[in-house]
Amino acid sequence: MSQIPKSGFYYPSKFGLLMIKALEDVMGKNGINAILNLAGLSAYADNYPAENLEKSFDFADVSSINIALEDMYGPRGGRGLALRAGRATFADGLKSFGALAGVGDLAFKVLPLQTKLRIGLPAFAKIFTQVSDQHSTVEERENEFVWTIHRCPVCWGRTEVDKPVCFIAVGLLQESLKWVSGGNEFRVNESKCHALGDEVCEFIIQKEPIS
Repeated sequence: MSQIPKSGFYYPSKFGLLMIKALEDVMGKNGINAILNLAGLSAYADNYPAENLEKSFDFADVSSINIALEDMYGPRGGRGLALRAGRATFADGLKSFGALAGVGDLAFKVLPLQTKLRIGLPAFAKIFTQVSDQHSTVEERENEFVWTIHRCPVCWGRTEVDKPVCFIAVGLLQESLKWVSGGNEFRVNESKCHALGDEVCEFIIQKEPIS
C-alpha cells in the first residue's frame, strides 16, 4: 500500500494506544504486528504509543491502520474489525473522559434518554476538539443527530474509495452512545465522507435506540 504522508494533525498518544490494543485483543500479537507492518508503522510493533495525552499519534497513522485492515481482511472483514477497534477504544479508555464532560455523574444518569443524548453528544464532540486536532460538531434534527468531523483522521489522505470508510469513528460513536444512554444501541450511518470528495465526514445518529 502506498504510504499516506504525515498530516501534522494529531490524536493524543493514548488514543493510538487504545486503538492498537483493541485490535490486538481481536487478532492477537502476530495479527496486530502484521497490520502495523502493512500500515508502515512497524516502529509501533513492540513499542506501543505511550499512555498520555500528548498529541503525537498522527492522523495519517489512524488512516493507514484503517487501510491495512481493509487490505488484509477485505472490505467487509476490515469494516468489522474497524468497528470493534472504535468501540473498544471508547470502552477501554475514552469513557474516562465522560467524567470530564459531566456525563458520568448520578444527576446525569437519571435524565430522560433524549436529554442525555442532547447533552452527551456535544460534550463528547467538545472533548475531541479539546484533546485532539479532530474538530467535531453536533446538530440536532427532528429524528436524528448529525455528528460532523471537520478534519477526520480515519480517512485522512484517502481518495480511492467508492463508499464511506470511517468505521473506526462509527464504532466509537456507537459505544459512546451506549455509554451515555445507559446501555442502548443506536443506528449510526456515515452519510458523507471526505475520502469520497465530501467537505466533511458526517454521521447520522437515529434518536430512537435499536434496543
